[in-house]
Amino acid sequence: MSLTHFDQSGQAHMVDVSAKTATLREAVAEGRVRMTPETLALAQGGAAKGDVLGVARLAGIMGAKRTADLIPLCHPLPLSKVSLELEADPGLPGIRVTATVRTTGPTGVEMEALTAVTTACLTIYDMLKAVEKGIEIQGIRLLSKTGGKSGPYRAAP
Repeated sequence: MSLTHFDQSGQAHMVDVSAKTATLREAVAEGRVRMTPETLALAQGGAAKGDVLGVARLAGIMGAKRTADLIPLCHPLPLSKVSLELEADPGLPGIRVTATVRTTGPTGVEMEALTAVTTACLTIYDMLKAVEKGIEIQGIRLLSKTGGKSGPYRAAP
């Protein structure tokens, strides 16, 4: 199997998707932001900078919409859905972030889902770093994708 973002001479290029059929495509990605229980309590109760989870949700949506500006060979896509779930998990302790992105088009939205999660996680870090520099962003990965020539994908649990 060859890498699709390189031509026969090894030069990077944007994949030509003009001949691909537009289909409904969806991708779900996840990540975790690990912190102390005290910092988690701040994140849930509103830190000095405001509603941490609300701001992170908006940042994730904006990140998904700007993916083609950040990742050089991504196609700009009309997104029909971007949603983020941010769930406090005392057992981690931290916040679990899940993004779902949907489009109808000729290429998938895996990168948009991953960018949404990453942007939300970075925003959580940014808003809480004043109280804890050792916050860890972990486990960013694609959980599932549907649509397209390669068919469905589901990550192992």
